[in-house]
Amino acid sequence: MALPDFIREKTTIWDFLKNDATPLVLYGMGNGADIVISQLEKIGRKPSEIIASDDFVRGQLFHGYKVKKLSQVEEELGDFIVLICFGTQIDSVIENIKSIARKHKTYVAYVPVFGENIMTEIFLLENIDDIIKARNLFKDEPSLKAFDCCLNFYIFGKLFYLFDCESEKDEVFENILKLENNESYLDLGAYRGDTIEEFLKYSKGKYNHITALEPDKKTFTKLLGYGENLENACLLNKGIWNREEVLYFENRCARGSSLSGEIKGKKALPVEVTTVDALDREFDFTYIKADVEGAEKEMLMGSLETLKKGKAKWNIAVYHRTEDFFRLPLLIHSVNPHYKFYMRHHKYVPFWDTNIYCVPEEL
Repeated sequence: MALPDFIREKTTIWDFLKNDATPLVLYGMGNGADIVISQLEKIGRKPSEIIASDDFVRGQLFHGYKVKKLSQVEEELGDFIVLICFGTQIDSVIENIKSIARKHKTYVAYVPVFGENIMTEIFLLENIDDIIKARNLFKDEPSLKAFDCCLNFYIFGKLFYLFDCESEKDEVFENILKLENNESYLDLGAYRGDTIEEFLKYSKGKYNHITALEPDKKTFTKLLGYGENLENACLLNKGIWNREEVLYFENRCARGSSLSGEIKGKKALPVEVTTVDALDREFDFTYIKADVEGAEKEMLMGSLETLKKGKAKWNIAVYHRTEDFFRLPLLIHSVNPHYKFYMRHHKYVPFWDTNIYCVPEEL
């Protein structure tokens, strides 16, 4: 079938790499590189070398490869492709990636933080109708640009798509969310208080109430320390889900943490989970931020009453699973068609820190 014009990339990074013999150099170690190596094996490829930033090279081994500096690999290999296998928002690291890209073909062989769906040709064609429907929900040019860049980045992993649609948080809070001085705020995935601090910045320190959830016990202790002087605040060591129960939480550090109905790892600990609807009945939220490590769909399924009421503004991460950027807007729209949708990508490599912002039509 003919693809719409907004899909600029006509082949996936995986198909390209399958048919290209150029040596592959992976930049980064950890879970992301594990998955990339596994995907490369499926197409009959394997890395020639593994590199890391100079300060992290200590002669260590990764998947049997001696981790090297870029300069060492440049001396040993001629032409090669660099595949970025880690995430960062640190300016100096991003500048280093840009510097590498000026000398070598550099891509991100995109793999999701959670789930197993990768933007293969089959996945794209199976979901193209929903992708088009979701895109039609966004009306402003920055949102359409972010949506298109996200999709094309998932297809081929060109760095251009990351840098071409970066937005500042100021623009979102000033022009879209427009926080007032009487907000009732729900922070899902409050971490150590960084997004509470963000909320206080843009609400100028004035609000009605703050409710913050953080499922990780160690992180929650730090959240309590941050919030000990907050007035009208309820801090909960809980996760968010589609029903109230006890699940198991596993902190996976670099590539996020996750909730599950079963024990999947030695570090998985039981944690209470609740729903947005249960909390909203008590606090009547006007602004909800959700960055819940791949559980965004479950969170929304536990928010149906709140969505139908249509009072709250929403700030939802859509980068944890490949399908989130189109399926989550469609889910919200199916529950309440009276929300306006915006999408923004904030500085990060790869396409992380990408959110949809949903506001009632009257705002």
